[in-house]
Amino acid sequence: MQQRQSVLGIVSLAISILCGFAMLVAFIIAGILEEATPGGIDEESPAAFVIGLAILGLLSLTMVALGLGIAGFVQRGCSKLFPILGTVFSAAVLLGTLFLLFVG
Repeated sequence: MQQRQSVLGIVSLAISILCGFAMLVAFIIAGILEEATPGGIDEESPAAFVIGLAILGLLSLTMVALGLGIAGFVQRGCSKLFPILGTVFSAAVLLGTLFLLFVG
């Protein structure tokens, strides 16, 4: 008998991939704004505020994807492929983002 796919794992993988691309776009936009503004972007400008909120929101959504991946992994009777991939991609996005925030 073939195991069914874990819906939680599929959702986790989809969210983690989307958050990874959106996080990349947010960091690219932040870099462009930093380079395009003489003296760097002002920390109190609306653009910096929106980018900061976007990054924090995407980090929160990535943590949700990580939780869904773990929940899909402990689900009985379902394939473990998508939950493992979702957990790994979510952890990679989370760690990569935190690394970039601490370095920058």
